[in-house]
Amino acid sequence: MEANTRNAGHLPAAFLTSGSSSFMDFLGEHAPELLPGRRPPLPVQGTIEAPHGTTIVAASFPGGVVLAGDRRATMGNVIAQRDIEKVFPADEYSAVGIAGTAGLAVEMVKLFQLELEHFEKVEGAQLSLEGKANRLSTMIRSNLGMAMQGLAVVPLFAGWDVDREKGRIFSYDVTGGRSEEHGFASTGSGSVFARGALKKLYRDDLTENQAATAVVQALYDAADDDSATGGPDLARRIYPIVTVITDEGFKRYTEAEVSEIARAIHEQRLDQPDGPRAALL
Repeated sequence: MEANTRNAGHLPAAFLTSGSSSFMDFLGEHAPELLPGRRPPLPVQGTIEAPHGTTIVAASFPGGVVLAGDRRATMGNVIAQRDIEKVFPADEYSAVGIAGTAGLAVEMVKLFQLELEHFEKVEGAQLSLEGKANRLSTMIRSNLGMAMQGLAVVPLFAGWDVDREKGRIFSYDVTGGRSEEHGFASTGSGSVFARGALKKLYRDDLTENQAATAVVQALYDAADDDSATGGPDLARRIYPIVTVITDEGFKRYTEAEVSEIARAIHEQRLDQPDGPRAALL
């Protein structure tokens, strides 16, 4: 007697049909209800209280780009989490830092990672860095309905441009509008203070270690003036997430490496509470 294996262990026909190299397009065609932008508006009035994450900073240097974020998530005037992770690899040569509604932002990052992986598997090649930035812009735009209810996601995207052989930084607004930043950038509630710090510290000829130190200094300054940003917590051993993307790919600094930078900054600030003077790290 012949066994019926027609449906056993087989993928649905949708997975075997050629189509767009975009995972979002695929999902929109076969399971649109799973896309964040297709969900119906929440039946509530006013702003929704949910954990929010800030602050993200980035700085380029001749060999690549550094992307870093603090570890605090807040909900109103309450610290919702002290050690949240806000910086993630998007693929081998890019990373994304999240600011805004934490839950939606993490979901968007996971979908973005799938989008890039799906494209690579279908096309047999990676998207250009410009193409990745455009895909992320589309995802942010699809969240506009939630953003209008106070659940905005405003990431910072950075990576190594293989074609141009340099690190690049892209910032966004809640509508998905994209801007390329030159030198350094920041987003989140502490971004004004972080950007002000980077203005005095940034140089075109920074080494990787100096760029990493500069972004941690910027987060330190942001935490000094913005209650939603968490500075290095030496007592709890909670330090910023620091990542670097170069022609060798994505790398996350170890806790020991970030601890060394944070402790050096802390010792320095015992004598100079407002931080180093311009161009001095």
